[in-house]
Amino acid sequence: MKSILLLAALVVGVLHTSAASAEPVAANIAAALADAGRPPKDIASDAQRHPGEVLTFTGVHAGDSVADLMPGSGYFTRIFSKAVGATGHVYAMVPQEFATRFPEGVKALNALAADPAYGNVSVLIMPINAFSAPVPLDLVWTAQNYHDMYDAFMGPADVPRVNKAIRAALKPGGTYLVLDHADAPGTGLGGSETLHRIDPQVIKTDVTAAGFVLEAESDLLRNPADDHKTLVFDPAIRGHTDQVIFRFRNPR
Repeated sequence: MKSILLLAALVVGVLHTSAASAEPVAANIAAALADAGRPPKDIASDAQRHPGEVLTFTGVHAGDSVADLMPGSGYFTRIFSKAVGATGHVYAMVPQEFATRFPEGVKALNALAADPAYGNVSVLIMPINAFSAPVPLDLVWTAQNYHDMYDAFMGPADVPRVNKAIRAALKPGGTYLVLDHADAPGTGLGGSETLHRIDPQVIKTDVTAAGFVLEAESDLLRNPADDHKTLVFDPAIRGHTDQVIFRFRNPR
């Protein structure tokens, strides 16, 4: 029965992963989560963010070159650093628009990159519309911030241009992973500025228009109890929003 379901999923072109069926956490990611240098506040967030399962879904390996786009204060940057190891590299890529509005995040990232224990981390600041990477990338990752590209403080960004630049920065076969707070189907960009949410279909349409293939999507962070009407920072829903995870592949 499982093989039949898998075949059906392949026929339609997208695999779905639920929390119940998530693959075991990869060894390199499990080791990264056990890193003694992780701040207590990061560890406290793990129960909500499920970094082990989510990063396993990306397929990131030791030796990979990773761009953590719009990385906040570096929660995932730190994990990626240990997951890719000494032969890999992590670029914490901060749009200038974010750096101007959230300087405390840049300060935290610079402190992380200055720590010898995370010597494979570089902080790069550039306008969002000028996205580029110094080396071909295996993975571009963005978590909970894709919707921000449509918001006023980001310009808004030229999203088609950014997605095409991301594809150009990736190796053939490379991965673009987008994780974000979901808005209700059919709402488009209506809640981006006000609720910090995005209709999942907008992400799919945007990214595939840049030439990517939607390879898989995960239900790991879905929450059917979220009515999609509440600001994601509201204490009533913060940390428990309905979130989508899409894994796109750069065709070979």
